[in-house]
Amino acid sequence: MNLRRFIPIRRFRDPRPVVAVLRLAGVIGRVGPLRSGLQLAGLEKQIERAFSLSHLSAVALAINSPGGSAVQSAQICGRIRALAEEKEVPVIAFAEDVAASGGYWLALAGDEIYADGASIVGSIGVLYQSFGLNDAIARLGIERRVHTAGARKGALDSFRPENAEDVAMLESVQEDIHEAFMEMVRARRGDRLKGEEEDLFSGAFWSGKRAVELGLVDGLGDLRSVMRARFGDRVRFRPVDGDRRWWRARLGVKSADPLALGAGVIAAIEERLTWSRYGL
Repeated sequence: MNLRRFIPIRRFRDPRPVVAVLRLAGVIGRVGPLRSGLQLAGLEKQIERAFSLSHLSAVALAINSPGGSAVQSAQICGRIRALAEEKEVPVIAFAEDVAASGGYWLALAGDEIYADGASIVGSIGVLYQSFGLNDAIARLGIERRVHTAGARKGALDSFRPENAEDVAMLESVQEDIHEAFMEMVRARRGDRLKGEEEDLFSGAFWSGKRAVELGLVDGLGDLRSVMRARFGDRVRFRPVDGDRRWWRARLGVKSADPLALGAGVIAAIEERLTWSRYGL
């Protein structure tokens, strides 16, 4: 009996190429006691699984993030790059609705970056936000008492008037972080950058179409179309899921403490405001 009539031997010799799909969606860093953003601690096993699949041809990053923590952005990007170089696997990043600020930092983990024409891309800058509540507590007759060891320990306290020296200290830190961000963009994009640095690194953001012209992304296209054009129609997409107990990480309800619940509400509002900066 000729077994070749029944066994598709070609499939064993020529396995279908596999593309691991790693989704990076949400605000980066710790959002609050009731919500968990993108952090390396929660993503590391997921990233490692993406690079350990059999017959792996590439890892695709599906990014939808308005940014957040610079440290977590750098660590997640760094871990992806380390494994890409160790395993010699190309990484292709795809911006969905938005890959801005730290979200664009994540996209820099890709050897190539693609976006939709209407994606929001860029915002290469550093942002600090707070509230000034000193007048509010004064009107309520509330006296705030803060005791510190260290002249600058109470810097930028929202319940105290803003101090020029505190602001200067903050701006110095922001400049250091901004420089690290710019160096990462230069290192990863190199001579593909076409815009003036004064504009590229101003904190401005652009549509995906304009980002192509500026060299911030390599082209327009969605994940499946680009990967099929590169690896053929037989390519297999393998989404790499996180912890199946996602509801625990998402809800994070550990107690009925009203203070924790209140902090969670504030965190949710801040997260909503982060997205709304980009009209989302």
